[in-house]
Amino acid sequence: MNSFIPKEDGNIIIVAGNADMEIMETLRRENAIVIPTVKCADVDDSISYHPDIVMHPINHNTIVIAPNVFDYYQDIMKGFNLKIIKGEKELSGKYPLDIAYNVGRISSSAVHNFKYTDEVLKFYLKKEGLRFIDVNQGYTKCSMAIVDECSVITADIPIYRELKKINYDVLLVEPGHIYLENQKYGFIGGATGNLSKNKMLISGNLDSHPNKKEIEGFIYQKNINILYLSQKPIVDIGTIISLNCN
Repeated sequence: MNSFIPKEDGNIIIVAGNADMEIMETLRRENAIVIPTVKCADVDDSISYHPDIVMHPINHNTIVIAPNVFDYYQDIMKGFNLKIIKGEKELSGKYPLDIAYNVGRISSSAVHNFKYTDEVLKFYLKKEGLRFIDVNQGYTKCSMAIVDECSVITADIPIYRELKKINYDVLLVEPGHIYLENQKYGFIGGATGNLSKNKMLISGNLDSHPNKKEIEGFIYQKNINILYLSQKPIVDIGTIISLNCN
């Protein structure tokens, strides 16, 4: 089970608190409770609102959250049928001190540079019976756009090679062409999310991306619809995380 794909249509959506209003409004039309993230002032400004930096969904209603911002989410999610677990690792500064919760997932596998993974998160990933795929990249969730249980899109060649080795379906695209404030570019995983097993979310249009046709074709081939959250160009907002609170 891929924890970033909710069991049913997601009825809680966690999205970057500084995301464009058009993105927020589009998500609110999906009959879900939208939870904007709070800023994590301990990491670089460019990723300080990104959900995938401060949390990781273990399954459709269990989530591990960095201690830096845990109290905010414990309060705001009170009353929902969600299990909120406090991580051990405090996030700070620059890479690799900010990657402890940015674990990629595909089917029964977790992908990360496990030297830096939070120990609490690692415990729960093992409890789920996941295979660990160790890579040098620390921003693995940022780098992986999840399409379905066994399919992802990435611009990271080592991730692409490791996943292909074990027969996952992976589309390799050019790096860049995704906006991330104060950085050269953002990542495709951070610009996407999954509202359900048949609806993928993309933060903006792909008109400026050289692999637009391949990306859309790969997704549609899996019988998955795309909901573009904005008419503006695609932007890295740190993965849109959908959960089920029932």
